Amino acid sequence: MDLNDALQVFALTDPGLVRNHNEDAVFADPGKGLVILADGMGGYNAGEVASGMAVTLLSGRLGEPAFQRMLPDALEHPLQEAILSVNQAIHQAAQCEPQYAGMGTTLVLGLFCDDRLLLGHVGDSRCYRLRQGHLERLTRDHSLLQEQIDSGLLSEEEARHSRNRNLVTRALGVESMVEPEFNRYDVEVGDIYLLCSDGLNDMVEQDDIALTLQTLAANLPLAGEQLVQLANDNGGRDNVSVILVKITGRFRVPRSGWQRLLAWLK
Repeated sequence: MDLNDALQVFALTDPGLVRNHNEDAVFADPGKGLVILADGMGGYNAGEVASGMAVTLLSGRLGEPAFQRMLPDALEHPLQEAILSVNQAIHQAAQCEPQYAGMGTTLVLGLFCDDRLLLGHVGDSRCYRLRQGHLERLTRDHSLLQEQIDSGLLSEEEARHSRNRNLVTRALGVESMVEPEFNRYDVEVGDIYLLCSDGLNDMVEQDDIALTLQTLAANLPLAGEQLVQLANDNGGRDNVSVILVKITGRFRVPRSGWQRLLAWLK
């Protein structure tokens, strides 16, 4: 099945109620199975530049025919190289232009191919999966707060009220090198995947996110709009972005005889 028939996608970004400009950037192309979300940081407008660079450069690179022909098992290394290249570009721009000094961006991206999701992320932008009514977070934040939770210094509930919520330990462009994290997941028809900036999960409880997706699963645009509205209803202290992907059909890549044998041997 063609990806356009197998994936239903909706993306939305909103400045929120407090900030006067939007430093988030989103990209979604169901035909290429590609979704990207970036949450910029830095001085005046610099975060917007960093997130825009990340989304523009990665969508261009990952949309090339060479990437589109690859299977998930072969994608991770070239995807890592693409992210490292974008990191260098943002870092170099920050070094060369005084107004961009210190800029950076988080990143979460999904590549849907061969009935699987290759998920990559840097920083605290997240991906969740709703499957059979259960919402599960698939990404682990690269943040000081997550490290404190992992070490037992803070509980999840205490972390929600911490002043260190937005201190990330990894971001694109801040250093000359960065270590993205990758995971692969088998997808099932009916799954809904949510990519979001922290402007959503900082303002809306996970149970409320789950209830919204469960209730509005049949209307993806309405679900996305409702999630953004909930964040704003709860204060809208940050830019808020969401990308929703619903699996509506299988998209297994046809294999030749020798490819099936190699897959079986693995």
